[in-house]
Formats: sequence, structure tokens, C-alpha cells
Amino acid sequence: MDVDARDAPEPILGQSDNFLAVLERISRVAPLRKPVLIIGERGTGKELIAARLHYLSERWARPFVKFNCAALNEELLESELFGHVAGAYTGAARARVGRFELAHGGTLFIDELSSMSLRLQEKLLRVVEYGEFERVGSSETIRVDVRLIGAANVDLPALARAGQFREDLLDRLSFDVITVPPLRERREDILLLARKFAETMAAELGREYFAGFSPAAERALLEYHWPGNVRELRNVVERAVYRLDNARQVVEHIEFDPFASPYRPRTRESPPPASTAMTASQASTTVADADPALPLDFARTVAEFEMRLLRCALASARYNQKKAAELLRLSYHQFRGQLRKYKLHDVS
Repeated sequence: MDVDARDAPEPILGQSDNFLAVLERISRVAPLRKPVLIIGERGTGKELIAARLHYLSERWARPFVKFNCAALNEELLESELFGHVAGAYTGAARARVGRFELAHGGTLFIDELSSMSLRLQEKLLRVVEYGEFERVGSSETIRVDVRLIGAANVDLPALARAGQFREDLLDRLSFDVITVPPLRERREDILLLARKFAETMAAELGREYFAGFSPAAERALLEYHWPGNVRELRNVVERAVYRLDNARQVVEHIEFDPFASPYRPRTRESPPPASTAMTASQASTTVADADPALPLDFARTVAEFEMRLLRCALASARYNQKKAAELLRLSYHQFRGQLRKYKLHDVS
């Protein structure tokens, strides 16, 4: 259990304006007892932000309990959060204290909040409103003093409108909402974070220092789209550092996909994701073989086709622009010119 209040929070690094604004918001809302929602893509550091909210509050010396709702069925999820009495269900031989009781006096961080069923959301609402609940299998009311921080990587208001998330719970949880910008919107922070992760990995390997990144490696880091955000950046950098032969060697090659290999097995039953299902060459063949419906707007049709090729190439190259240019048999500068032409600099 993550309940030791002596654990120091991991520092959050960033100097981009939009990320500094997030840190400012955290500092303002942290001293309050109100619930907070943290919204952001996977790997953006939502748990680190929750920890910062806790350790900047008056509850810093009390438990900080973390819990992820994903991958648990409703019965286990309810037991984990609220606890159960002996015999509450098959296999419950002994009573168990839930996360809310463990977090009494402190903070409970619930990640993947949207995974919770509507029935459990109703029970959660009662805790947020009245600070009380019953363990599974018991009618005894337990009172707790817990500050709740929730997190999600989906559009919760959209889920609420669709009837998949309780609107009243969303209203109670959203006293303030901190939306974390993805790494691709924090370009100024990429090399800052990369160097920090590299230095930490070098120290872990027992090396005296980290020699740095080559200019080509830095460009690759800056141009990549980072769908996995900071978590992916950390993995990519640490992998590059550990593969160096010695401490004096700089990182010259960045491998974004650790699965990339000519011998990689392909699963026939699993088609590639829709965004990358068609390569640039396949897109070209498909359009070239098709008989267009006439009349048509020639300039617009050609522009749409070229943009489609650019997007397909970027997706196939995992947003490495140099590699995408090679897939289209263009020079890097020609490819960049096409991106500027169609205003696709930040295509995702």
C-alpha cells in the first residue's frame, strides 16, 4: 500500500509556459480541502501532480493512498475502495480495510475514474458529500476525513452526457479541474526532461556522468510526436543510455519503437490500428486504382490526397519526420515544405 507519508514526492520538471501554469494552479488549490480532477493523456504525469497536491497541503504528514480503478471487476473494486467484512462474498474469509479508511486524515488518489460502474459512482458520491460509507456486507456506517483527487484520460463531461458517468458526481468532483498538456505541446521541456532521465540512468548504471545527446539525436527527440508522453520519453532515453558502451559516448541513435525488427512476428487476427492501417504506398495505390466520380474539384481533390499521404507517412513512421520523408521518397526539406504548405506542423 502506498500510505507512507514520509515518502518524498518525485520532482516535476518543466519550464514551458503552459506547464508552469499547471504548477501555479496546483499551488493555489493544494491548501484547500476540496476534491480535484486531473485530466490528461496517458503518461503525462497525473499521479505526480496528485502527489504534489497532497504534499503541498496541510495533509502532507498524513497518508497519501493511490489506487487505479482499471482492470478490476466491480466486486473487487468495491472491496478495494470501501473494504469488506468476513463472509461478505465468496473468498472473503477475513475482514479487510478499504482504501478510504487507509487514507483517513490524508488524500486518496483514484486513477482511471471512468472505469467505475454507475452503482459504485453513487457510493463514491456519498463519501464525497457526507464522508461516510459502509463496508461490503455490513450496515455499519464508517466516517472518514479524506481529500479525494480523481484522474482520467477521457472526456468525462462527454461520458456524463452519454449517461456513462454520473453528472452529480462529476459536479462534486470538479471543484477544480487541472488539465495536463501533452508532451508534444511542451516542446521546451523535451530536452530538459530527456537530460534529467539520461543523467539518472547513467547514475543508476554507476557511470560518473552522461556525455549528452548528438545534435541529430536532439532533433529526433524534438520532432517525435510522443503519443506516450513523459512516460514514453523516459523509456526511450533510458534505453538509449543503457545501450551505450561507455560513459564518454554520446547518444547518437534514438530508437522509438523497441519492437521494431525485420523478424517481428505479425498477428493475423489483429489488424493494425485504424490510424496506421494504411501505409503511404497503399494509400497511393488505392487512390490511383480508383475511378473518381466526376465532376470534381481537381485542386481540392489533389490537396486532400497529398494531405492523406503525408498523414499516412507520419503515422507509419511513428511521427519521425525524417523517416516519413524517406517513405515518400522526398528529401527532409521537401517533406517539411509540404507540411508547411498544408499547415500540418502539429499533425497527430
